[in-house]
Amino acid sequence: MALEMDTKNSNSSGTADAAAATTKTNKAKENNNLAGSKKNQSQNLVNGNGTTAGDGPATKKKGKKNRNKSPPVTADEAALSNGHVEEKKSEEDGEASASASADANANVLAVKEEKAAGGDGSAEAAELETEDIDLDALHDVGIHVNISCPGAELLTVQLSSMELVQEIHQLLMDREESCHRTCFSLQLDNVTLDNFAELKTIEQLETGSTIKVVEEPYTMREARIHVRHVRDLLKNLDPADAYNGIECTSLTYLNTITQGDLLDKKKTRPDSVDCTPPDYVTPGVFEPPLLPLHPNFKNAKGPQALKVLTTSAWNPPPGPRKLHGDLMYLYVITMEEKRYHISACSRGFFINQSTDDTFNPKPDNPSHLSHSLIDLLSHISPSFRRAFQTIQKRRTLRHAFERVATPYQVYQWAAPTLEHTVDAIRAEDAFSSKLGLGGGLSFVSCSYEEHIPGQTRDWNEELQTTRELPRKTLPERLLRERAIFKVHGDFVTAATRGAMAVIDGNVLAINPGEDSKMQMFIWNNIFFSLGFDVRDHYKELGGDFAAYVAPRYDLHGVRVYNAVDVEGLYTLGTVVIDYRGYRVTAQSIIPGILEREQEQSVVYGSIDFGKTVLSHPKYLELLRQAGKHLKILPHSVYNERDEPVELCSSVECKGIIGNDGRHYILDLLRTFPPDVNFLKLPEVKLSTELAEMGFPIEHRHKLCCLRQELLEAFVEDRYVNFIRIAAMHLQQLNAKKPEDTEPEKKKLPAIEEAEKESKENGNATGENEKQNENQPEPEPEKEKEQATPVETKNAEAMVNAIREAQSNVATSNEIQAAEVVKQACAAVGSMKEKEFDFRFNPDVFSPGIRHVDGEEGTSGSVAKQKLLVQDAAEFLVVKQIPAFVKEHLSHSSPPIDGQNLTESLHSHGINVRYLGKVIKMLGQMPRMDYLYRIAIMELIVRATKHIYYTYMQSTDPMQLSVAISHFLNCLLTNGPVNPVISNDEVHKKRGGNGGKHNKHKSSKGGKGQQQAAINQNGGGSSASSSSSSGAYDWTLVTPRSLWQQIRKESKAYWDWDLDCDSMDSAMQKFGIMRICLLRAFCLKVGIQVLLREYNFDSKHKPTFGDDDIVNVFPVVKHISPRASDAYNFYTTGQAKIQQGLFKEGYELISEALNLLNNVFGAMHQENGSCLRMLARLSYLLGDAQDALAIQQRAVIMSERVNGIDNPSTILEYTHLSLYSFANGHVGMSLKLLYRARYLLVLTCGEDHPEVALIDSNISLILHALGEYELSLRFIEHALKLNLKYFGNKAMHVAVSYHLMARTQSCMGDFRSALNNEKETYSIYKSQLGDKHEKTRDSAECLRLLTQQAVLLQRKMNDIYSNGKLTSDLPPIHITPPSMGSVLEMLNTINGILFVQISQRDIVKVRSEIEKHLKANTDESEVNEAIKSMVAAANNNGESEIVAPAQLTNGETAATNETVSS
Repeated sequence: MALEMDTKNSNSSGTADAAAATTKTNKAKENNNLAGSKKNQSQNLVNGNGTTAGDGPATKKKGKKNRNKSPPVTADEAALSNGHVEEKKSEEDGEASASASADANANVLAVKEEKAAGGDGSAEAAELETEDIDLDALHDVGIHVNISCPGAELLTVQLSSMELVQEIHQLLMDREESCHRTCFSLQLDNVTLDNFAELKTIEQLETGSTIKVVEEPYTMREARIHVRHVRDLLKNLDPADAYNGIECTSLTYLNTITQGDLLDKKKTRPDSVDCTPPDYVTPGVFEPPLLPLHPNFKNAKGPQALKVLTTSAWNPPPGPRKLHGDLMYLYVITMEEKRYHISACSRGFFINQSTDDTFNPKPDNPSHLSHSLIDLLSHISPSFRRAFQTIQKRRTLRHAFERVATPYQVYQWAAPTLEHTVDAIRAEDAFSSKLGLGGGLSFVSCSYEEHIPGQTRDWNEELQTTRELPRKTLPERLLRERAIFKVHGDFVTAATRGAMAVIDGNVLAINPGEDSKMQMFIWNNIFFSLGFDVRDHYKELGGDFAAYVAPRYDLHGVRVYNAVDVEGLYTLGTVVIDYRGYRVTAQSIIPGILEREQEQSVVYGSIDFGKTVLSHPKYLELLRQAGKHLKILPHSVYNERDEPVELCSSVECKGIIGNDGRHYILDLLRTFPPDVNFLKLPEVKLSTELAEMGFPIEHRHKLCCLRQELLEAFVEDRYVNFIRIAAMHLQQLNAKKPEDTEPEKKKLPAIEEAEKESKENGNATGENEKQNENQPEPEPEKEKEQATPVETKNAEAMVNAIREAQSNVATSNEIQAAEVVKQACAAVGSMKEKEFDFRFNPDVFSPGIRHVDGEEGTSGSVAKQKLLVQDAAEFLVVKQIPAFVKEHLSHSSPPIDGQNLTESLHSHGINVRYLGKVIKMLGQMPRMDYLYRIAIMELIVRATKHIYYTYMQSTDPMQLSVAISHFLNCLLTNGPVNPVISNDEVHKKRGGNGGKHNKHKSSKGGKGQQQAAINQNGGGSSASSSSSSGAYDWTLVTPRSLWQQIRKESKAYWDWDLDCDSMDSAMQKFGIMRICLLRAFCLKVGIQVLLREYNFDSKHKPTFGDDDIVNVFPVVKHISPRASDAYNFYTTGQAKIQQGLFKEGYELISEALNLLNNVFGAMHQENGSCLRMLARLSYLLGDAQDALAIQQRAVIMSERVNGIDNPSTILEYTHLSLYSFANGHVGMSLKLLYRARYLLVLTCGEDHPEVALIDSNISLILHALGEYELSLRFIEHALKLNLKYFGNKAMHVAVSYHLMARTQSCMGDFRSALNNEKETYSIYKSQLGDKHEKTRDSAECLRLLTQQAVLLQRKMNDIYSNGKLTSDLPPIHITPPSMGSVLEMLNTINGILFVQISQRDIVKVRSEIEKHLKANTDESEVNEAIKSMVAAANNNGESEIVAPAQLTNGETAATNETVSS
């Protein structure tokens, strides 16, 4: 990762970061960990593209000064804790404005835990008490230091005492005036400073000291690094890397759309705004154009400084010249067409007398020796000097977030034609390190590996060592999580490069003699295998289909075991990469595993699906710990000698003790129990309800598992029932003792609610289930260390409540109390007789495994285990799918594309293989039309993906672009689709070496769909054909045969019939746009198409030609390491916000952002959601300017990390437009909304509830600008959508009618306005009653409109009857709306309501509830009452709460409107 390769001291952070396990290097290791892990901005902003970070030290360090003084108290100071520094502080650096300072500080992250959020007496106070000492240790002291550079003025910078000397290096390499220096040391009083010393350890260093920059002699390595740095500076503005998907660069267009930095803008006067929307934004667009997706890509590059900068062909220096100090030779062609040969020697760079034909290394006359190559080039080429200055100016003007590398690569699905330039460094990179030749020879390699002693990295050692770092205190955990994240990011990058090299044929197999599908590879200490069924390993489970999905399930297993994080249990680094139709699994290598057979290595589990089974006491102990969180039931099976063997995981899970003595587990594909709805098993009888729905469906492989989210929801559901039943029995017992009933009745429902709440704040990793273990037992287990504070509190409340209830009864009869629990356990089907216990046996339906059966009714009973797994599968269909649909009925955070939909399904525990059933349910609900369409599009895209992968495997590499464009033509167009193959290529194919080009060619016709591709009608599944012409099977695909295959696939895989005879009729029937389908498909399979307008209805020539396929990208799946402390702060902050405590919420979430910055660096998805939340809170707290500054960063972050057209980016744009309007940037606000609307329509079409919201916003702002005609068009469209999705009695619709009436009255059309306002009035009246403020407002509005309409009519009549105006009628008033009223309306439609609740109301609600509770215990009543009770409890003590209502993007920040009891 270029991000991490700090150009100066590469060997500092990386490997040591992870490994360095020897005692001797302990100190160094500590420092390196600091360098790589703890360090903040400068570490992260290093070298995103060779340059980056702070726009000058003056600004870079300012925020720290503010932050170190005292804990934030007010919201304003809290803002500073995040570095949104607003004062102008740029004495030393003229250009850096306040906003630059804010950006540079956006993530200066000295681990700051000032408040530890314990101040408000919240739950964390208890948890963090023990850590006070560490928090103090985290505080750093700011010092002012002068830095003197040769040939530059004295700089004064503010540094933190916690930083390393190395960061001053990076600071200087980023500053405009010193960025071209790489080879220098820092001296204080003529003593050279150690790069890895923390500043506080340097005794002589104090405020006011002057550090000197001393130029050091070059070595070969330093010279190479310098040249690379120069090249990176020159191509800094070029977006080519982002389009090519390398170096973790990505695009952002926010500043293009706002034409410069939003924060520098002056407020606009309404009359000076050009607000005409582009055609593709106005309502009624059918196919949006593609070009606006990448605005202004033509001017993105910046000026060209040199024609060529490359290594000379005279390299390396011959012996005699080496002895004269020559290190290497460069060749340069300037813009003035002059050619120079340059020598690098230890003292710098000079021009020599060589030409292209003769070698003469003597210095040119006059000789000019420069320590920096930039100085030399500026000296010999005036145009270089000018261009370099321009590039530097533009570089420093860019937002800090535009320059930092992202943690993982983001790929673009459309790209313009990029000019391919001569670039020796790029060429070297491609061939040295990427072939895995270990590249000590390469010129300057981008990969980190080249600069580390020992060359390649031992990934396994690094990944495991970081996990072993201590984690007792907060600083230790931050250090550990930072190291884990960093090594994991590097590993993903290396694995992706390796997988591409494997498929491209650049890596030699370790078993070259075997069939290409069986080959395995090792590259850069990573093991690669292909997703085919090797040696019939998966024959019984579905062959190649099973082999294809197994890596993905294995990755799920690795993810959950990593999340549980049991000390002493190790998993392999795992990345699954889909590239060019192949699935490659990349894994780190267990030490010693390659030296022996697998049979000898495995000490736990089974290598033959349960025929022979081994167990191991240490593994049992470790897996039992993990199993508690993952709900895995320890169970026993018989081995080949009929002896019972105990297991705490599935049989497939293998335990191997590596040569390093660590306990590794692998093959975790069956971590969770099987999904019996997709297995045809003779012994399983599904319920009639499921049978009627067509279950069980026989899936093409037998590895279907239930998701962890489902098991959690299922156990929670059972737990709620358990509490309810126990409560009922207890109440019956206590009926005889009236004085005791009251507390109990209240207590138990409260428990149930507390459980619910704790789940909502719950920890996705499964840690929150600890509450469920042994709850009703008087002595619950004390293993809640990792539970979040909120959970712990709720869990304790529950346990105490149950204990109290039990002891109340116990005083009279302990036996009865135990009986109650026993009855409740039996009723919900608990695994244990006398306590609530739900765990699953993952092997319970695995064929060929013989279980040791316990006695009936106990947890050892196999029948009971089977029943539980069946119940969970039934729960998915009967409860979770309807719950999913019901949740989306409110359209509070509607999915925007297939990716959103998939995530939402997964969060409910629903696998995508149920998509057909979900679609069936959505199809019956007209109000869910948009979701139905998105789901069908996702189904078509996934079915096409299955076909495409097989199609790609059998394609000759020489024809990839032709084959892909042919496939897209068949998929998306109506025109001709004749594939073009030139004659000489046909000759080649006849030569019979079709198989030779593509070494992984699928000999079985891939995954069995190949044959269908060959048959024109797509009907048959003829014998597999893989003759030498197999590489040309793709030419036989036609639109009709492809559509038949898609239909067949959707029926076979999802049991859903696409009842259309062609793609065209499907598009019309379901309202899908071709451009949306193209986007979804390209993202799903990793195709990059040319950025141009495509005419899908072209009748004469094919829509896609081979030139339209620009690139193919890998689709990478991996785990995402989490920042646990930040997560806890974030969830606690959210809980505070839901109670209406915004200030406390703001502080907690600021703290979460600080911790995230510490762990992930400046760029990460989670940082983005923190920023969005902080912006929203700033806005609610009345600081619109702060909201704008923070939201601007959220938008840039989302564009960079998620993608420029990702759904979350669209939402970020809509938020930014609101804050922008609130700050008086009216024109900008419109531009941002236009961009959001364009992206939304490009992603999912116009028919979507989110479009209605954007259109209402646009209409309101246009109305404010007096553009009534345009405004009306948008609001009419919004009204149409709101009526469709919310029904004609909804508030959304009332508001739309009201907005229409406002616009029409301004246009003088009072009659229409009157009719629309009447609609508003009738909705308010029926929904809210006559007395409500809104109803009264609407009535007043009607009165005024009627008045104006009557006046107008009288004037008209007068003119008609007398030909002129006679009577003295008052003039008609059309008052344009004030900006304030428009903003109020904008807030309303965006769901920001300021609700006041007084103490009196709360008391009233309380008494209501108590009445209810006394009256009856009917279940639904109790539930209602509980809800109101919790709402009231939240509001207790808050005399005035300002609560935002449902936020548009689904951050439900509680409406504290009292629940109608």
